[in-house]
Amino acid sequence: MTSAPPVLPATRSQPLRGGPVLRWGVVAPGGIAADFVHALHTHTDQRVVSVASRSADRAAQFAQQHGIPRSHGGYAELYDDPDVQIVYVASPHSEHLRLATDAIAAGKHVLIEKPIGLSAAEARAVRDAAADAGVFAMEAMWTRFVPQTDVMMQLRDAGDLGELRLVTADLGFAAQPGGRLFDPQLGGGALLDLGVYPVWLSHLLLGMPESVRATGALTGTGVDEQSALVLDYASGAQALLSTSIRVTSPGRAAASGTLGRVEIDPFFVFPSGFSVSRGDETARFDDRSGLTYRQGMAWQAAAVARHVDDGLLESPLHPLQTTVEVMTIIDDARRQLAASGA
Repeated sequence: MTSAPPVLPATRSQPLRGGPVLRWGVVAPGGIAADFVHALHTHTDQRVVSVASRSADRAAQFAQQHGIPRSHGGYAELYDDPDVQIVYVASPHSEHLRLATDAIAAGKHVLIEKPIGLSAAEARAVRDAAADAGVFAMEAMWTRFVPQTDVMMQLRDAGDLGELRLVTADLGFAAQPGGRLFDPQLGGGALLDLGVYPVWLSHLLLGMPESVRATGALTGTGVDEQSALVLDYASGAQALLSTSIRVTSPGRAAASGTLGRVEIDPFFVFPSGFSVSRGDETARFDDRSGLTYRQGMAWQAAAVARHVDDGLLESPLHPLQTTVEVMTIIDDARRQLAASGA
């Protein structure tokens, strides 16, 4: 039996140039902060005007490398800088809550690297602090803003996939033992660092599950090394998710409905493309921007600038309640793994 070929809509992702511009400050400069600043300065009109670290030398070196006019050997100086409109928090997960709420208390908008904190309770604390202060706050779930996610969501919302019944997603990268990912004090483990992406995707497509079942293994330091999650929904739909810091997995994701299926190219978190199938007919969406890997953070920054310019306190695409619910799922899975002594 054949079906009509899927018709792919045009992407509605925020244009990278020509829109509102924010003056950004970066706290805790490291690898992901370097990629973020490079994406902004290379592909958008956004500009980082200040950087802060606990080490003045490290901040100065980062500023010189990335063409940032000011650097500080302490975070308070950046928060007090009247030229900084928004703070990007790029520290280890364990510091997200403290650094974000300090910036919020100083009246700054915040974009906080994912996961927003160590738990749903920390996510709620950031949400409530930002609401009380009247500033914009968002978790940096940048994959929500890349073009393939927007086009896929248009297909889902138009009913082109029918009723979604199964979401599958995996993300694993082999990590060197002994680093941050193995340190429980720094929020180590696969679920917080990598599993947040598959869990977020399942939530984006299916919402909040009725139940979470998790199995896996722990490292010698007690953090989750690898896990598989089954999420069950009231509709009868399921999500099958996996993550690992022990091995590198294919990084695939798919959403299967009663009328069609989307298969996102690996690694699904980066700018890429997907195939959509309906019956015997298949169509392709390919991201033609030329942006790869973490360069895709550029769309997130442009979208945040638009949200702030529009006077919003949250992103309609990735609201803080979504962050809270994703963290609630991860909390549940981490409790199960810890209780099992895996």
